[in-house]
Amino acid sequence: MPWPRLTSALAADAALEAKIDEILAQMSVEEKVGQMIQPEIKQVTPQDIKDYHLGSVLNGGGSVPNNDRYAKASDWVALADSFFDAAADCSDGKVYVPIIWGTDAVHGVGNVVGATLFPHNIALGATHNPELIREIGEVTAREIAAIGIDWDFSPTVAVARDDRWGRTYEAYSEDPEIVRAYAGQMVEGLQGAASSGDFLNEQHVIATAKHFIGDGGTINGIDRGDCQDDEQTLCDIHGAGYFSAIEAGVQSVMASFNSWHGEKLHGHKHLLTTVLKDTLGFDGLVVGDWNGHGFIEGAEVLNCPQAINAGLDIFMVPDPDWKILFNNTVEQIKSGVIDAARADDAVRRILRVKLRAGLFERGKPSSRPLAGRDELIGAPGHRAVARRAVRESLVMLKNKNNLLPLSPRQRVLVAGDGADNLSKQAGGWSVTWQGTGTDRRDFPGATSVYDGLAARVNAAGGEIELSETGEYSVKPDVAIVVWGEAAYAEMQGDIQNLLFKEGAGRDWALLQKLQAEGIPVVSLFMTGRPMWVNREINASDAFVAIWQPGTEGAGVADVLFTRADGAVNYPMKGKLTFSWPREPDQVPLNRGDDDYDPLFAYGYGLAYGDADTLGDDLPEDYDAGGETLDELLVFNRRPMEPYGIMVQGRQNDRQLMQGNRVEVSSICVTAVDREVQEDARRAQWNGSGVGLVALTTRDRQVLVDYLDSDGALIFDVKVDAAPSQSVTLRLGCGPDSNSDLDITDTVQALAGNAWAQVRVPLRLFPDVGSDFGLVLPPEEFFHRILEPFTLVTEGELDLSFSRVALEKGAASGLAGIEVIKS
Repeated sequence: MPWPRLTSALAADAALEAKIDEILAQMSVEEKVGQMIQPEIKQVTPQDIKDYHLGSVLNGGGSVPNNDRYAKASDWVALADSFFDAAADCSDGKVYVPIIWGTDAVHGVGNVVGATLFPHNIALGATHNPELIREIGEVTAREIAAIGIDWDFSPTVAVARDDRWGRTYEAYSEDPEIVRAYAGQMVEGLQGAASSGDFLNEQHVIATAKHFIGDGGTINGIDRGDCQDDEQTLCDIHGAGYFSAIEAGVQSVMASFNSWHGEKLHGHKHLLTTVLKDTLGFDGLVVGDWNGHGFIEGAEVLNCPQAINAGLDIFMVPDPDWKILFNNTVEQIKSGVIDAARADDAVRRILRVKLRAGLFERGKPSSRPLAGRDELIGAPGHRAVARRAVRESLVMLKNKNNLLPLSPRQRVLVAGDGADNLSKQAGGWSVTWQGTGTDRRDFPGATSVYDGLAARVNAAGGEIELSETGEYSVKPDVAIVVWGEAAYAEMQGDIQNLLFKEGAGRDWALLQKLQAEGIPVVSLFMTGRPMWVNREINASDAFVAIWQPGTEGAGVADVLFTRADGAVNYPMKGKLTFSWPREPDQVPLNRGDDDYDPLFAYGYGLAYGDADTLGDDLPEDYDAGGETLDELLVFNRRPMEPYGIMVQGRQNDRQLMQGNRVEVSSICVTAVDREVQEDARRAQWNGSGVGLVALTTRDRQVLVDYLDSDGALIFDVKVDAAPSQSVTLRLGCGPDSNSDLDITDTVQALAGNAWAQVRVPLRLFPDVGSDFGLVLPPEEFFHRILEPFTLVTEGELDLSFSRVALEKGAASGLAGIEVIKS
């Protein structure tokens, strides 16, 4: 085999192993299985922890104590205390084993409002600074400890080989060299140095290298897809981060959702056991990912002996029926379906990690020195580390006539939808799982890019004006335009090619407008991956990739502006760790490819004063017209940009959905799991009056092509409780300007059944009455759609919807609504 034999910085400890033997000998099968089951905090109570001897819990992205988004550190600690006390209650004669709580702090403690959020990993790669990575780990560990949690599901050590992958920004590089250099440093920052007294003390937490293995190498960059690399490549490229993590003493590895040559990693005995544990010498625990074991061929979420037999040690099972998995696993060990020695090995590994972390001796979370200290969440010293990371991560791709750095004494216009947009600059895994549905209130203490620019200019005596659309009262000396990708996370961030689409026409037009007015233009591109933006680069005098900088946007201004005396304040020093595409479909594109021909090569990045010969004539002749014409996705596991979910109740109380739940007077909408995490929305009408849920956008969309091509509105739906009154499917283009279609019979017929797909020909929607008493012809109405999918009823109704799309030609041959049952 190609895999190396590694030596962990943690030496074997005979006394510790003897203690494990002692504890293990006292445990019943039920107690052992309890250590192997990890529910989500929304699906578990302290009594469950006591009754089922549970060894761990997790909180998913956006999951918080008491469903309170603004929960304080003390609220998190109080919940952790309740779990601790339940595990410590041995009145039933069980042996004491402390509980651990895991959280995804992938760029800071993203679930906690006010936490320090660092630039995402793609930006950190561009710093080429492993020591900085260790400091980031230390800061993250302290903020995790402040909320009473012991375990971080980080670092992600994927080597992203296809930038269409929606998790590209979670990778430090396309090249294993950087990933290996960083992974061990991040582990050491989180856990403390294995050879020191700091190791897993009360200022450090258990780290997790994830996702084992090949998640960054799937075909076409499809999340949870299939990696078909040979084993040597799997080792040399995708193994790199695990090597340094294991050598640094990482205590947890998370199994990946993806497959290797068609076999799911959660059930892959060769890779989980023979490679990871036996050959690489990893002696910590292997935890699953969100119900990932349920994707093993022949397995189910609640019945999966295959995963344990393959080498999984802990089921991550956020399913509300996790107790069924507990009971099935107990029976399978007793009957021999799960090898008893393998189950003991799983528990041994869990106990080993808990003993190494000192959890058996440690008091309840509230008694620990950092617990409940709100002042540590987003502490000034922590933010200073994040701000330095922003400064060092910026990569300058163009600097015509050495426009940058700028004097702060000029008249500056700041434009673009990213300029004062903390949600956009934080990206995914920020307060909510996908990073969507947030606003400035969710980032107290943070600085937007504009905040930083304004502070520098105002301090130097210059003038600054903010206008998202580029309007100004006095012609500026320079315009800084901040634009780019909206927030996204796994699955929902996958794309078909690297053409920048979100707001592309608007952003390009804004850049062109400003240049046409004789204003020098600086583009600041927010992105989680390299993208084809040739048109925008041509329309910019200077172009800087600022990635997704997190909460400390002021770090951008630190580099962009000179000091008052004209000297460079901070150097522009970032260098690409991902190759930048010459064409939108130039994927995969990685250093070392036989036909390697990027626009900007791996390692590229201009410094101040460097000669820039790029010019303004990059090819722009890419026709993206056919990319989205056949199908327009409106909701695919989340609302697709530019759409959001809006609810309105009988009291005209109207709210956009932020996070995983929203409720108004007559309707409540929650994020639920259909196939994967939070990929559907459940809408429950209480019958107190009219209520609606809509997929809506701020700017009217031209959708007439879908009508003219015999298109259909297609959505997946599951009806749990039949409607008590009529149900309307609505298209909307403004207040009181709707086209309503009665779908009561369809919804009634689906009640109590499984998921089904509903296809509604667009031609079925009637002519539209407007608020002026006019009637709009269909052609005009479909030029002004704001809400392509709305459900309305006055009665009681309980249904869930998932994928929503408009598809050309999908109504061909249909006389009416078609229902395709699962």
